[in-house]
Amino acid sequence: MHQKRFLRLSLGWRIVIGLVLGLIVGALTYQNKVAIAILNPIGTIFINLIKMIVLPIVVSCLVVGIAKMGDIKKLGRVGGKTLIYFELMTTVAIALGLVVGNLTKPGDAINIQTLSKVSISQYAATAKTASNHGLSDIIMNIVPTNFFEALGKGDMIPVIFFTVMFGLGIAAIGKRGQILTDFFEAASEVMFKVTNWIMQLAPIGVFALIGVTIAQFGLGALKPLALFLLITYATMIIFVVVVMGLVARLFHLNIFDLLLVIKDELILAFSTASSEAALPKIMEKMPRYGVSQGIASFVIPTGYTFNLDGSAIYQSLAALFLAQAYHIHLSLGQQITLLVVLMITSKGMAGVPGASFVVLLATITTIGVPASGLAFIAGVDRLVDMGRTAVNVVGNSLAALIIAKSEHEFDEDKQQNYLAEIKAASAQKAN
Repeated sequence: MHQKRFLRLSLGWRIVIGLVLGLIVGALTYQNKVAIAILNPIGTIFINLIKMIVLPIVVSCLVVGIAKMGDIKKLGRVGGKTLIYFELMTTVAIALGLVVGNLTKPGDAINIQTLSKVSISQYAATAKTASNHGLSDIIMNIVPTNFFEALGKGDMIPVIFFTVMFGLGIAAIGKRGQILTDFFEAASEVMFKVTNWIMQLAPIGVFALIGVTIAQFGLGALKPLALFLLITYATMIIFVVVVMGLVARLFHLNIFDLLLVIKDELILAFSTASSEAALPKIMEKMPRYGVSQGIASFVIPTGYTFNLDGSAIYQSLAALFLAQAYHIHLSLGQQITLLVVLMITSKGMAGVPGASFVVLLATITTIGVPASGLAFIAGVDRLVDMGRTAVNVVGNSLAALIIAKSEHEFDEDKQQNYLAEIKAASAQKAN
């Protein structure tokens, strides 16, 4: 009986078990090179499997969604609303981080001389390259010179741009384009089936990813930075419950219903610290939750690049934390400058490995904090990354709902039926 109940455990619970076991094994094998050498490839293979399916899902779903939408004026309106919404939410997230950092002053409680340093050389090289790219370069890179090259590199925005144009082209030729719509619809169904297979490996992937992190850095790195971690997570929770909750309420939505619907994806995003891990399932769930396919297919992948609320909170808090630790007083003007710099820089770094950390490296020097200061918080970056990734996933899911509502492309009957289905499944598992 107990064995049957274990086998009936939802994917979310199996991931949690993988996470806990990973923490235990990581702590027991601290600095053990053999354990790290075994765990590292397992975690990397799982993340690679996820990356393998993300772009095929985005392309197939987006082609179908745009072909069915078929109206360039409507697409322009949806695109404009989406980018304005993303910019407003990201700005509020950065501002909230700055307000909380000023009120709690986590850096004042730290003696920077006693903190242990972690190498940040891998981020430094990326930051140097990335900081040379201004806003004009970001805009120029939206249009791909070679779609297949952009696809190969995993550059989301150029891929989205071409796919949108392709979808509009299919819509423009009418019935003759139906064969292509059917092809991409079948391709998306195939990719969602493959996604479900890969997700069964998620508990193993999570176990390896968290295990190798703890084995490398140890739990000792947490102690001096516990206050910073606590404040960062508290700020993220406030942002989700209060800020996103109020925005959801304005559109007659309930943030807690949304959290229930995407709870497995949140656990996965949190455990892997990868937005990509949750993206395929979120793109599958949002149409089932009432969002039209065209809007879900456009808003969610775009948000993956432009709407990183969790990262924005972390960046502003971490910048203030380091300034306080170095006893650098920032005037209101300097903090407003920091907000503007973060708004621009964060958009330019999307898709860069360790993006949040790279943004910080490119930003903190503008407020007088030495770049070497980031070496003190590098040890806990992975643990913060878990929280900010989960917030990013909530933000993008909510964005899809809100844009669909604003366009009157939200099916409330579908929403209620899917919610009832999920609540019934949860109640059944509990019994």
